[in-house]
Amino acid sequence: MHKSFLFIVSSHGVLGSSGNKTGSWMEELAAPYWRFIDAGYRVTIASPKGGAAPIDPMSVEDAWISEAGRRFRDDPEAQAAITGTVPLDQIDPAAFDGLFMVGGAATTWDFPHNAALKKLVEDYFPQSKVIAGVCHGVIGLIQATDPHGEPLVKNRQVTAISNAEDVMMGLDKIVPVLPEEMLRKLRGIYTAAAPLAPHVVCDPPFFTGQNPASADPLAVAILDHLRRKAPAA
Repeated sequence: MHKSFLFIVSSHGVLGSSGNKTGSWMEELAAPYWRFIDAGYRVTIASPKGGAAPIDPMSVEDAWISEAGRRFRDDPEAQAAITGTVPLDQIDPAAFDGLFMVGGAATTWDFPHNAALKKLVEDYFPQSKVIAGVCHGVIGLIQATDPHGEPLVKNRQVTAISNAEDVMMGLDKIVPVLPEEMLRKLRGIYTAAAPLAPHVVCDPPFFTGQNPASADPLAVAILDHLRRKAPAA
């Protein structure tokens, strides 16, 4: 194993016509990032456009930010990684053990139609490499298909931010696509917990989490899977 993992964040920074800013949700980036770093992984952060990737301003407010988020905000290497992301089309798929699609409403604009992300998911699927996503980030799965043109999520157990949570946050009328709606349309076996409650679904190679509260337990589940999969020394 390379012990290298690819984190994918959004390059999009404007919340539709709302006039507000958006970006990746800090908890959904920071909690998994530190889980992987502390487990000895090298983490590379990539985005559709490369360069500085925005963080949702709301996610770093006192009401939302966690200790992991503060650690990420104050760490020079983490800050260098998010302000200098690698363009997705320059990523070597063979260099990583899997990918983690970080959430944030921003992803609904630039994940669903990204050719490089589609190729990565379709490349990793037959290799049984980890394909993970949390909250809105799971929307990155919807364009991926098998050689017969069938959606990769068809008949697979998945979760993502629920329609109820999008409505609760006032996002249902703003974002261009609702993850739960799309996953169901593609015949994924979608489940969710109550709004804001943690919910993780593991159906390898897919590992998905519902919301910010799910980001940390999702990372724990992925790392446990990778440890069990690793060849004995």
